[in-house]
Amino acid sequence: MAVQVVVRSNVLPGEGDAFITAWLPRLAEVRTEPGCEQYDLFRSIEDPNKFVMVERWTDEPTFEAHRALNRTRPGIAAELRDGASVLRSCIVD
Repeated sequence: MAVQVVVRSNVLPGEGDAFITAWLPRLAEVRTEPGCEQYDLFRSIEDPNKFVMVERWTDEPTFEAHRALNRTRPGIAAELRDGASVLRSCIVD
């Protein structure tokens, strides 16, 4: 069963473009990982300082492998964030 992950992030006013630029290399990198079916960053139309990351992994083992790899990677754009990101994951058919 697949794993779906949604991460909501707010950035400081006026930092949305910089946030996207900071994420572009990681988006390209993660999309090549085994089991990655989706790894996309979306920007709100109503508020350009709000973002949603949507991930989909083929199964729990590939998601767990991704999480383990993420623990070895440097963080991205923490200085641009306005508060902590909120992550929700679930198993989907």
